[in-house]
Amino acid sequence: MNTEILKLENQLCFPLYAAAKAMVKKYAPFLNEIRLTYTQYITMMVMWEYKTISVKELGNRLYLDSGTLTPLLKRLESKNLISRERAKEGDERFVYISVTPEGIQLKKRPFRFRRKWVNVFL
Repeated sequence: MNTEILKLENQLCFPLYAAAKAMVKKYAPFLNEIRLTYTQYITMMVMWEYKTISVKELGNRLYLDSGTLTPLLKRLESKNLISRERAKEGDERFVYISVTPEGIQLKKRPFRFRRKWVNVFL
């Protein structure tokens, strides 16, 4: 059996993981200013684009499962950035997320420091 393939240095997945982790770390100081984690920020990016979306579709867009999404959405709701509502007609298991006016206002803040990000990564 060839065990060389099992060495960490020979795995493509590890440098990709390390690069993603490093990128998220670069975002942290800027996201701290608006009191969001990276995952909360990308969730808000989807919300700014769609305004209202089902939890299922949000999970598909972010590649997150419901076990990760539920606590994330509860935190965003407690910050009054989104609201959750069960479908009124049809299948009540469907939950829809809407961005709140406070969530829309937050959109203006990240764009102020987005230029800084370009400098961080160049």
